[in-house]
Amino acid sequence: MWKVLLVEDEVFVRESVREIIAWEELGFTVSGEAGNGAEALDIIRRDMPDLVITDIIMPEMDGVELLRRTREEGYSSRFVMLTCMSDFEYVRQAMEYGASNYILKLSMSVNSLRETLRKISNELLKDGEKRDSSPDLVQAKTGTDERNAKALPPLLHEEVTSHPEIQKILQYIHAHYPEDITVKSMSQYVMMGENYVSTLFKKKTGHTLIHYLHQVRVNQAIQYLCHSDLPVYEIGNRVGFVNDNYFIKIFKRLTAQTPSQYRQNNRSKPEPVTI
Repeated sequence: MWKVLLVEDEVFVRESVREIIAWEELGFTVSGEAGNGAEALDIIRRDMPDLVITDIIMPEMDGVELLRRTREEGYSSRFVMLTCMSDFEYVRQAMEYGASNYILKLSMSVNSLRETLRKISNELLKDGEKRDSSPDLVQAKTGTDERNAKALPPLLHEEVTSHPEIQKILQYIHAHYPEDITVKSMSQYVMMGENYVSTLFKKKTGHTLIHYLHQVRVNQAIQYLCHSDLPVYEIGNRVGFVNDNYFIKIFKRLTAQTPSQYRQNNRSKPEPVTI
């Protein structure tokens, strides 16, 4: 079941969205609810829902800011925005940050919501297929046991680029990877706009900033797993993942193994690869 987080400050609207759909028939389950963006962000960090259905205009933190913060922190939850006719500038911003769709609250119907959920379900399935068939995950043999295994993520040594500000960010990431690093903090560090830093970093390194940070953290975690007896949760914390479940999810996404499985299979023979 895909997990859904409902975010809406008007309780009546939130209850209506929850009740009008037979979620499980479409492969979804409502795993959480929130009354504003700040509360929702805490739930996203803790529970990592597959889909967030959120109002745009809310107190404390609006839906666009929630989406922006979620993307900035590296979470890949799909977003569907609930909006009124007067919210279309916010809708435009939300789509720029990667929202999957928007639904007009005044004309919301069972059919429109069901169609949106089918679209999101197909997107999530395709994402899973892409990860399963990614060329970065290759087959290998272990001894005489011809079981399938997955390649290690590339070990990211500090890269060298021709752009001084991006080089400065790379040096910072490798020196401070356990700390709270976001696109916003790095753009402030080099005194450049967030969108410009995101685009330039991807152009110069081939990675998004957050994906690069995740790979650096995972490769550091590999060293702890292979050369220490530290528990998995402590390793995740030491390399910068404050959420244990999120550490395991990102580690598995990059290595196709959980940290515990990786430790068991590679305890005496870490084989990082440079790129």
